Amino acid sequence: MIVENRGGASGSIGAAAVAASAPDGYTFAVVFDSHGVNPSLIPSLPFDSKKDLAPVVLIGTAPMVLGTPAASDYNSFSDVVAAAKTSKGASYGSIGSGSLGHLAMALFGKGGGLNFQHIPYKGGGPLMNDAVAGHVPLAIGSVFLLKPFIDSKRLRALAVTTSKRSPDLPDVPTLAELGFAGFEAPAWWAVLAPARTPPEIMARMNEALNAVMRAPDLAKRLDAQGIDVVGGSPDSARVFIERQMDLWGRVVRENNIKAD
Repeated sequence: MIVENRGGASGSIGAAAVAASAPDGYTFAVVFDSHGVNPSLIPSLPFDSKKDLAPVVLIGTAPMVLGTPAASDYNSFSDVVAAAKTSKGASYGSIGSGSLGHLAMALFGKGGGLNFQHIPYKGGGPLMNDAVAGHVPLAIGSVFLLKPFIDSKRLRALAVTTSKRSPDLPDVPTLAELGFAGFEAPAWWAVLAPARTPPEIMARMNEALNAVMRAPDLAKRLDAQGIDVVGGSPDSARVFIERQMDLWGRVVRENNIKAD
């Protein structure tokens, strides 16, 4: 296996390279949740996300966490909601415009009639620096990003964005528990292949990846990063990813969200 990192444009550069590759089973893409946002956020994508790439397997999902600096006046999520009901609103930072954290807060705010002011950062490092220093009152990001600062008591976790509590943060309530029933916005990762890859190759790769993800050592490493392994069939991965595209596409359009 040769891993070639092709970063940029929220993962769309690497996805485009795979979409243009021969469907011979020798080239695959590992994508994350931005793949479900890019079709609506980047109108100039050189490929069709649904037609030019075929899901092989959904690797896993992870909750995002809404955190606040240790010295913050937000002692609970109800304090955030109260602030977001005022004309001033509540400010929060994410890893960038169009990131899943940004879209999740936009969806949550619109659904609850809440006023959130977005502060985009250029990645997780700058966001955490300002959050820990108290320069931004709220920060949303993956469990993997925020947990070290929560463990060291520099940030306080207020809520997670999945329908079930995170095993890594068992005392932190979900938004659904806090009165926003049905809210679900997980981070996720998947393996894709060029469209028209033969079914027998897709099946063989899917079987191999599912076997690897069941291996105790890998499962432990993924769990350490806050990732819940999903696995399953190519069809179940396709259904999940297309639902993500439809959901976040609607959020982008309704909130007029633009890429950085």
